[in-house]
Amino acid sequence: MSTPDIAAEPATHAAGRTSIVKVAFASMIGTAVEWYDFFLYGSAAALVFGPLFFPDSEPSTATLLAFATFAVGFFARPLGGIVFGHYGDKLGRKKMLVVSLLMMGAATFAIGLLPTFASIGMAAPLLLIGCRLLQGFAVGGEWGGAVLMAAEHGDNDRRGFWTSWTQAGVPLGNLLSAVVLWVLALFQSDEAFDSWGWRIPFLLSAVLVLIGLWIRLSIEESPVFAANKKALENHKAEHAPIIEVLRKYPREVLIAMGLRLVENTSYYIFTVVVMTYMVTYLDMPKSAAIAGVLIASVAQFFLTPVIGALSDRVGRRPLYFTGALGAGIWGFVFFPLIDTGNQTVIAAAIFIGLIFTTLMARRRRRCSPNCSAPASATAAPLLATSSPRCSPAAWPPSSRSRCSAPSRRRTPSR
Repeated sequence: MSTPDIAAEPATHAAGRTSIVKVAFASMIGTAVEWYDFFLYGSAAALVFGPLFFPDSEPSTATLLAFATFAVGFFARPLGGIVFGHYGDKLGRKKMLVVSLLMMGAATFAIGLLPTFASIGMAAPLLLIGCRLLQGFAVGGEWGGAVLMAAEHGDNDRRGFWTSWTQAGVPLGNLLSAVVLWVLALFQSDEAFDSWGWRIPFLLSAVLVLIGLWIRLSIEESPVFAANKKALENHKAEHAPIIEVLRKYPREVLIAMGLRLVENTSYYIFTVVVMTYMVTYLDMPKSAAIAGVLIASVAQFFLTPVIGALSDRVGRRPLYFTGALGAGIWGFVFFPLIDTGNQTVIAAAIFIGLIFTTLMARRRRRCSPNCSAPASATAAPLLATSSPRCSPAAWPPSSRSRCSAPSRRRTPSR
Protein backbone atom coordinates (compact mmCIF):
# COMPACT_ATOMS: atom_id res chain seq x y z
CA MET A 1 0.00 0.00 0.00
CA SER A 2 1.34 3.39 -0.89
CA THR A 3 0.26 6.96 -1.36
CA PRO A 4 1.23 9.69 -3.81
CA ASP A 5 4.18 11.87 -2.87
CA ILE A 6 1.89 14.63 -1.65
CA ALA A 7 0.86 12.39 1.23
CA ALA A 8 4.27 11.12 2.22
CA GLU A 9 4.34 12.61 5.73
CA PRO A 10 2.19 11.17 8.52
CA ALA A 11 -0.67 13.38 9.59
CA THR A 12 0.47 13.71 13.17
CA HIS A 13 -1.92 16.54 13.86
CA ALA A 14 -4.84 14.18 13.22
CA ALA A 15 -3.73 11.50 15.62
CA GLY A 16 -2.80 12.20 19.21
CA ARG A 17 -0.94 9.98 21.65
CA THR A 18 -4.08 8.11 22.72
CA SER A 19 -4.94 7.40 19.09
CA ILE A 20 -1.52 6.03 18.14
CA VAL A 21 -1.44 3.82 21.26
CA LYS A 22 -4.78 2.34 20.26
CA VAL A 23 -3.72 1.89 16.63
CA ALA A 24 -0.41 0.29 17.63
CA PHE A 25 -2.24 -2.12 19.95
CA ALA A 26 -4.83 -2.98 17.30
CA SER A 27 -2.11 -3.53 14.70
CA MET A 28 -0.22 -5.80 17.08
CA ILE A 29 -3.29 -7.90 17.96
CA GLY A 30 -4.44 -8.20 14.36
CA THR A 31 -0.96 -9.21 13.24
CA ALA A 32 -0.68 -11.69 16.13
CA VAL A 33 -3.92 -13.40 15.09
CA GLU A 34 -2.82 -13.72 11.47
CA TRP A 35 0.66 -14.94 12.38
CA TYR A 36 -0.79 -17.39 14.87
CA ASP A 37 -2.49 -19.00 11.90
CA PHE A 38 0.63 -18.73 9.73
CA PHE A 39 3.07 -20.13 12.31
CA LEU A 40 0.63 -22.82 13.37
CA TYR A 41 0.85 -24.26 9.89
CA GLY A 42 4.66 -24.21 10.01
CA SER A 43 4.70 -26.01 13.36
CA ALA A 44 2.23 -28.62 12.15
CA ALA A 45 4.27 -29.11 8.98
CA ALA A 46 7.33 -29.73 11.12
CA LEU A 47 5.58 -32.14 13.50
CA VAL A 48 2.70 -34.05 11.85
CA PHE A 49 1.85 -33.11 8.26
CA GLY A 50 4.49 -35.36 6.69
CA PRO A 51 3.02 -38.73 7.76
CA LEU A 52 -0.59 -37.50 7.62
CA PHE A 53 -0.61 -36.10 4.10
CA PHE A 54 2.36 -37.88 2.48
CA PRO A 55 2.39 -41.34 4.13
CA ASP A 56 3.64 -43.20 1.04
CA SER A 57 6.89 -41.22 0.91
CA GLU A 58 10.16 -41.93 2.68
CA PRO A 59 10.44 -40.07 6.01
CA SER A 60 12.90 -37.51 4.65
CA THR A 61 10.81 -36.98 1.52
CA ALA A 62 7.62 -36.64 3.56
CA THR A 63 9.28 -33.98 5.71
CA LEU A 64 10.44 -32.05 2.65
CA LEU A 65 6.98 -32.31 1.06
CA ALA A 66 5.39 -31.01 4.25
CA PHE A 67 7.82 -28.07 4.24
CA ALA A 68 7.09 -27.59 0.54
CA THR A 69 3.42 -27.00 1.35
CA PHE A 70 4.63 -24.54 4.00
CA ALA A 71 6.71 -22.73 1.37
CA VAL A 72 3.75 -22.58 -1.04
CA GLY A 73 2.14 -19.93 1.15
CA PHE A 74 5.14 -17.67 0.68
CA PHE A 75 4.79 -17.82 -3.08
CA ALA A 76 1.31 -16.32 -2.70
CA ARG A 77 2.53 -13.51 -0.45
CA PRO A 78 3.85 -11.20 -3.21
CA LEU A 79 0.53 -11.43 -5.04
CA GLY A 80 -1.33 -10.71 -1.82
CA GLY A 81 0.86 -7.69 -1.14
CA ILE A 82 0.26 -6.32 -4.64
CA VAL A 83 -3.51 -6.85 -4.60
CA PHE A 84 -4.11 -5.60 -1.05
CA GLY A 85 -1.73 -2.70 -1.58
CA HIS A 86 -3.53 -1.66 -4.77
CA TYR A 87 -6.99 -1.75 -3.21
CA GLY A 88 -5.69 -0.32 0.06
CA ASP A 89 -4.93 2.88 -1.84
CA LYS A 90 -8.38 2.89 -3.42
CA LEU A 91 -10.66 1.65 -0.63
CA GLY A 92 -8.65 2.31 2.51
CA ARG A 93 -6.17 0.46 4.69
CA LYS A 94 -8.72 -0.55 7.34
CA LYS A 95 -11.06 -2.35 4.94
CA MET A 96 -8.24 -4.38 3.43
CA LEU A 97 -6.90 -5.35 6.85
CA VAL A 98 -10.35 -6.65 7.81
CA VAL A 99 -10.58 -8.66 4.59
CA SER A 100 -7.11 -10.17 5.09
CA LEU A 101 -7.98 -11.18 8.66
CA LEU A 102 -11.20 -12.91 7.60
CA MET A 103 -9.47 -14.64 4.70
CA MET A 104 -6.70 -15.96 6.94
CA GLY A 105 -9.21 -17.16 9.53
CA ALA A 106 -11.31 -19.01 6.97
CA ALA A 107 -8.28 -20.80 5.49
CA THR A 108 -6.93 -21.83 8.90
CA PHE A 109 -10.29 -23.10 10.15
CA ALA A 110 -10.68 -25.12 6.95
CA ILE A 111 -7.30 -26.81 7.54
CA GLY A 112 -8.62 -28.03 10.89
CA LEU A 113 -11.46 -29.80 9.07
CA LEU A 114 -9.42 -31.35 6.25
CA PRO A 115 -9.48 -35.13 5.80
CA THR A 116 -6.05 -36.74 5.57
CA PHE A 117 -4.49 -38.89 2.84
CA ALA A 118 -5.84 -42.03 4.49
CA SER A 119 -9.41 -40.78 3.89
CA ILE A 120 -9.41 -39.19 0.43
CA GLY A 121 -5.98 -39.91 -1.06
CA MET A 122 -4.24 -37.29 -3.20
CA ALA A 123 -7.12 -34.85 -2.81
CA ALA A 124 -5.98 -34.26 0.80
CA PRO A 125 -2.59 -32.66 0.03
CA LEU A 126 -4.15 -30.72 -2.85
CA LEU A 127 -6.76 -29.22 -0.51
CA LEU A 128 -4.02 -28.51 2.01
CA ILE A 129 -2.04 -26.61 -0.61
CA GLY A 130 -5.13 -24.63 -1.59
CA CYS A 131 -5.70 -23.53 2.01
CA ARG A 132 -2.04 -22.66 2.36
CA LEU A 133 -2.12 -20.50 -0.77
CA LEU A 134 -5.06 -18.60 0.70
CA GLN A 135 -3.12 -18.12 3.95
CA GLY A 136 -0.12 -16.75 2.08
CA PHE A 137 -2.25 -14.41 0.00
CA ALA A 138 -3.90 -13.04 3.15
CA VAL A 139 -0.71 -12.50 5.15
CA GLY A 140 0.82 -10.76 2.12
CA GLY A 141 -1.67 -7.96 2.65
CA GLU A 142 -1.63 -8.07 6.44
CA TRP A 143 1.87 -7.23 7.57
CA GLY A 144 2.59 -4.29 5.25
CA GLY A 145 -0.88 -2.83 5.78
CA ALA A 146 -0.67 -3.09 9.58
CA VAL A 147 2.76 -1.43 9.66
CA LEU A 148 1.53 1.30 7.33
CA MET A 149 -1.45 2.02 9.60
CA ALA A 150 0.85 2.48 12.58
CA ALA A 151 3.34 4.57 10.58
CA GLU A 152 0.67 6.87 9.17
CA HIS A 153 -0.89 7.45 12.60
CA GLY A 154 2.48 8.05 14.24
CA ASP A 155 5.24 10.62 14.04
CA ASN A 156 8.61 10.56 12.31
CA ASP A 157 10.68 10.84 15.49
CA ARG A 158 9.32 7.60 16.95
CA ARG A 159 8.35 5.73 13.81
CA GLY A 160 10.59 2.78 14.65
CA PHE A 161 9.03 2.42 18.10
CA TRP A 162 5.39 2.62 17.03
CA THR A 163 5.76 0.32 14.03
CA SER A 164 7.73 -2.16 16.16
CA TRP A 165 4.51 -3.03 18.00
CA THR A 166 3.15 -4.41 14.75
CA GLN A 167 6.32 -6.49 14.46
CA ALA A 168 5.82 -7.60 18.08
CA GLY A 169 2.62 -9.24 16.89
CA VAL A 170 4.76 -11.76 14.98
CA PRO A 171 6.42 -13.35 18.06
CA LEU A 172 3.11 -12.99 19.91
CA GLY A 173 1.39 -15.04 17.20
CA ASN A 174 4.20 -17.58 17.31
CA LEU A 175 3.87 -17.66 21.10
CA LEU A 176 0.12 -18.31 20.96
CA SER A 177 0.51 -21.15 18.47
CA ALA A 178 3.38 -22.64 20.49
CA VAL A 179 1.37 -22.48 23.74
CA VAL A 180 -1.60 -24.32 22.25
CA LEU A 181 0.58 -26.98 20.59
CA TRP A 182 2.71 -27.39 23.73
CA VAL A 183 -0.31 -27.97 25.97
CA LEU A 184 -1.74 -30.52 23.55
CA ALA A 185 1.59 -32.32 23.11
CA LEU A 186 2.14 -32.34 26.87
CA PHE A 187 -1.19 -33.92 27.79
CA GLN A 188 -1.76 -36.13 24.75
CA SER A 189 0.02 -39.19 23.50
CA ASP A 190 1.71 -38.98 20.11
CA GLU A 191 -1.01 -41.22 18.70
CA ALA A 192 -3.83 -38.94 19.89
CA PHE A 193 -2.02 -35.79 18.76
CA ASP A 194 -1.32 -37.24 15.31
CA SER A 195 -4.87 -38.58 14.99
CA TRP A 196 -7.00 -35.57 15.99
CA GLY A 197 -5.21 -33.34 18.50
CA TRP A 198 -3.41 -31.31 15.82
CA ARG A 199 -6.79 -30.08 14.54
CA ILE A 200 -7.72 -28.25 17.75
CA PRO A 201 -5.37 -25.24 17.33
CA PHE A 202 -6.62 -24.67 13.77
CA LEU A 203 -10.25 -24.71 14.90
CA LEU A 204 -9.49 -22.40 17.84
CA SER A 205 -8.31 -19.79 15.37
CA ALA A 206 -11.96 -18.87 14.76
CA VAL A 207 -12.16 -17.43 18.28
CA LEU A 208 -8.96 -15.42 17.83
CA VAL A 209 -10.15 -14.07 14.48
CA LEU A 210 -13.37 -12.79 16.06
CA ILE A 211 -11.36 -11.04 18.79
CA GLY A 212 -8.98 -9.55 16.24
CA LEU A 213 -11.89 -8.44 14.04
CA TRP A 214 -13.59 -6.67 16.94
CA ILE A 215 -10.38 -4.80 17.82
CA ARG A 216 -9.54 -3.96 14.22
CA LEU A 217 -13.02 -2.54 13.53
CA SER A 218 -12.67 -0.21 16.52
CA ILE A 219 -9.83 1.87 15.03
CA GLU A 220 -10.14 4.77 12.62
CA GLU A 221 -8.93 4.85 9.05
CA SER A 222 -5.38 6.05 8.40
CA PRO A 223 -5.30 9.88 8.68
CA VAL A 224 -3.03 10.07 5.63
CA PHE A 225 -5.51 8.13 3.53
CA ALA A 226 -8.51 10.07 4.89
CA ALA A 227 -6.87 13.46 4.33
CA ASN A 228 -5.79 12.67 0.78
CA LYS A 229 -8.63 10.46 -0.42
CA LYS A 230 -9.61 12.89 -3.14
CA ALA A 231 -6.01 13.20 -4.36
CA LEU A 232 -5.68 9.41 -4.36
CA GLU A 233 -8.81 9.06 -6.49
CA ASN A 234 -7.47 11.58 -9.01
CA HIS A 235 -3.92 10.21 -8.98
CA LYS A 236 -3.21 8.60 -12.34
CA ALA A 237 -0.27 6.23 -12.36
CA GLU A 238 1.65 5.98 -15.61
CA HIS A 239 1.55 2.18 -15.33
CA ALA A 240 0.13 -0.43 -12.99
CA PRO A 241 1.43 0.31 -9.45
CA ILE A 242 3.81 -2.66 -9.36
CA ILE A 243 5.29 -1.71 -12.75
CA GLU A 244 5.65 1.90 -11.62
CA VAL A 245 7.52 0.83 -8.46
CA LEU A 246 9.84 -1.52 -10.34
CA ARG A 247 10.55 1.10 -13.00
CA LYS A 248 11.26 3.97 -10.60
CA TYR A 249 12.85 2.13 -7.69
CA PRO A 250 14.49 -1.10 -8.97
CA ARG A 251 17.54 -0.75 -6.74
CA GLU A 252 15.48 -0.20 -3.59
CA VAL A 253 13.25 -3.18 -4.38
CA LEU A 254 16.21 -5.52 -4.92
CA ILE A 255 17.93 -4.30 -1.75
CA ALA A 256 14.77 -4.81 0.32
CA MET A 257 14.33 -8.30 -1.12
CA GLY A 258 17.90 -9.24 -0.25
CA LEU A 259 17.61 -7.86 3.27
CA ARG A 260 14.40 -9.77 3.85
CA LEU A 261 15.85 -12.99 2.42
CA VAL A 262 18.63 -13.09 5.01
CA GLU A 263 16.30 -12.29 7.90
CA ASN A 264 13.50 -14.65 6.92
CA THR A 265 15.77 -17.63 6.21
CA SER A 266 17.42 -17.28 9.61
CA TYR A 267 14.10 -16.83 11.38
CA TYR A 268 12.50 -19.99 10.05
CA ILE A 269 15.57 -22.08 10.81
CA PHE A 270 15.48 -20.84 14.42
CA THR A 271 11.72 -21.38 14.88
CA VAL A 272 10.38 -24.03 12.47
CA VAL A 273 13.21 -26.23 11.17
CA VAL A 274 14.65 -26.59 14.67
CA MET A 275 11.50 -28.40 15.84
CA THR A 276 11.83 -31.05 13.15
CA TYR A 277 15.50 -31.42 14.05
CA MET A 278 14.77 -31.89 17.75
CA VAL A 279 11.91 -34.36 17.34
CA THR A 280 13.38 -36.42 14.49
CA TYR A 281 17.13 -36.30 15.01
CA LEU A 282 17.44 -35.84 18.78
CA ASP A 283 14.43 -38.07 19.55
CA MET A 284 12.99 -35.42 21.89
CA PRO A 285 9.26 -35.30 22.71
CA LYS A 286 7.16 -32.76 20.82
CA SER A 287 6.39 -30.85 24.02
CA ALA A 288 10.09 -30.21 24.64
CA ALA A 289 10.68 -29.03 21.08
CA ILE A 290 7.74 -26.64 21.20
CA ALA A 291 8.70 -25.36 24.67
CA GLY A 292 12.04 -24.06 23.39
CA VAL A 293 10.35 -21.94 20.73
CA LEU A 294 7.68 -20.85 23.23
CA ILE A 295 10.16 -19.52 25.80
CA ALA A 296 12.22 -17.73 23.15
CA SER A 297 9.08 -16.13 21.65
CA VAL A 298 8.10 -14.66 25.03
CA ALA A 299 11.50 -12.99 25.33
CA GLN A 300 11.40 -11.79 21.70
CA PHE A 301 7.98 -10.20 22.20
CA PHE A 302 9.31 -7.91 24.95
CA LEU A 303 12.57 -7.27 23.10
CA THR A 304 10.97 -6.08 19.84
CA PRO A 305 9.69 -2.63 20.97
CA VAL A 306 13.00 -2.01 22.77
CA ILE A 307 14.88 -2.56 19.53
CA GLY A 308 12.29 -0.43 17.73
CA ALA A 309 12.96 2.47 20.09
CA LEU A 310 16.71 1.92 19.74
CA SER A 311 16.41 2.15 15.95
CA ASP A 312 14.96 5.66 16.34
CA ARG A 313 18.14 6.70 18.15
CA VAL A 314 20.95 4.94 16.29
CA GLY A 315 19.29 4.27 12.93
CA ARG A 316 18.11 1.11 11.16
CA ARG A 317 21.29 0.42 9.17
CA PRO A 318 23.71 -0.37 12.05
CA LEU A 319 21.11 -2.59 13.72
CA TYR A 320 20.51 -4.57 10.55
CA PHE A 321 24.18 -5.21 9.88
CA THR A 322 24.74 -6.19 13.52
CA GLY A 323 21.90 -8.68 13.23
CA ALA A 324 23.10 -10.07 9.91
CA LEU A 325 26.66 -10.55 11.16
CA GLY A 326 25.44 -12.08 14.40
CA ALA A 327 23.06 -14.49 12.66
CA GLY A 328 25.84 -15.61 10.31
CA ILE A 329 28.15 -16.40 13.20
CA TRP A 330 25.42 -17.88 15.38
CA GLY A 331 24.53 -20.39 12.69
CA PHE A 332 27.79 -22.23 13.43
CA VAL A 333 27.00 -22.37 17.16
CA PHE A 334 23.26 -22.96 17.06
CA PHE A 335 22.95 -26.67 16.26
CA PRO A 336 25.77 -27.81 18.57
CA LEU A 337 23.89 -26.08 21.40
CA ILE A 338 20.63 -27.76 20.34
CA ASP A 339 22.51 -31.10 20.36
CA THR A 340 23.03 -30.78 24.13
CA GLY A 341 19.36 -31.66 24.66
CA ASN A 342 19.27 -29.30 27.64
CA GLN A 343 15.99 -27.36 27.63
CA THR A 344 17.51 -24.19 29.10
CA VAL A 345 20.39 -24.18 26.63
CA ILE A 346 18.01 -24.83 23.73
CA ALA A 347 15.70 -21.95 24.71
CA ALA A 348 18.69 -19.63 25.11
CA ALA A 349 20.10 -20.68 21.71
CA ILE A 350 16.78 -20.00 19.96
CA PHE A 351 16.33 -16.67 21.75
CA ILE A 352 19.81 -15.41 20.84
CA GLY A 353 19.09 -16.34 17.22
CA LEU A 354 15.82 -14.40 17.42
CA ILE A 355 17.66 -11.36 18.80
CA PHE A 356 19.65 -11.18 15.58
CA THR A 357 16.58 -11.62 13.36
CA THR A 358 14.75 -8.91 15.33
CA LEU A 359 17.65 -6.52 14.76
CA MET A 360 17.35 -7.19 11.04
CA ALA A 361 13.59 -6.70 11.07
CA ARG A 362 14.04 -3.01 11.82
CA ARG A 363 15.43 -2.26 8.32
CA ARG A 364 12.51 -3.08 6.04
CA ARG A 365 10.97 -0.93 3.41
CA ARG A 366 7.28 -0.71 2.66
CA CYS A 367 7.64 -2.27 -0.75
CA SER A 368 9.04 -5.66 -1.70
CA PRO A 369 9.51 -7.54 1.63
CA ASN A 370 6.87 -10.02 0.43
CA CYS A 371 8.72 -10.53 -2.85
CA SER A 372 11.63 -12.32 -1.18
CA ALA A 373 9.34 -14.54 0.90
CA PRO A 374 9.31 -17.49 -1.56
CA ALA A 375 13.10 -17.68 -1.66
CA SER A 376 13.52 -17.49 2.09
CA ALA A 377 10.78 -20.02 2.82
CA THR A 378 12.35 -22.45 0.36
CA ALA A 379 15.90 -21.79 1.51
CA ALA A 380 15.36 -22.54 5.21
CA PRO A 381 14.24 -26.19 4.97
CA LEU A 382 16.54 -26.95 2.03
CA LEU A 383 19.58 -25.55 3.82
CA ALA A 384 18.72 -27.48 6.95
CA THR A 385 17.93 -30.82 5.32
CA SER A 386 20.95 -30.59 3.02
CA SER A 387 23.25 -30.33 6.03
CA PRO A 388 25.01 -33.63 6.85
CA ARG A 389 23.88 -33.18 10.43
CA CYS A 390 20.21 -32.99 9.44
CA SER A 391 20.33 -35.54 6.65
CA PRO A 392 18.19 -38.63 7.33
CA ALA A 393 21.28 -40.74 6.58
CA ALA A 394 22.82 -39.27 9.74
CA TRP A 395 19.83 -40.04 11.96
CA PRO A 396 20.20 -42.78 14.54
CA PRO A 397 18.58 -46.09 13.52
CA SER A 398 15.91 -45.60 16.17
CA SER A 399 14.91 -42.26 14.62
CA ARG A 400 14.67 -43.70 11.11
CA SER A 401 12.55 -46.64 12.19
CA ARG A 402 10.39 -44.38 14.32
CA CYS A 403 9.67 -42.14 11.34
CA SER A 404 8.78 -45.12 9.19
CA ALA A 405 6.40 -46.49 11.80
CA PRO A 406 4.75 -43.64 13.72
CA SER A 407 2.90 -46.03 15.98
CA ARG A 408 6.17 -47.01 17.60
CA ARG A 409 6.95 -43.51 18.83
CA ARG A 410 7.10 -43.05 22.52
CA THR A 411 4.59 -41.01 24.48
CA PRO A 412 5.88 -37.53 25.38
CA SER A 413 6.88 -37.02 28.97
CA ARG A 414 4.10 -35.53 31.01
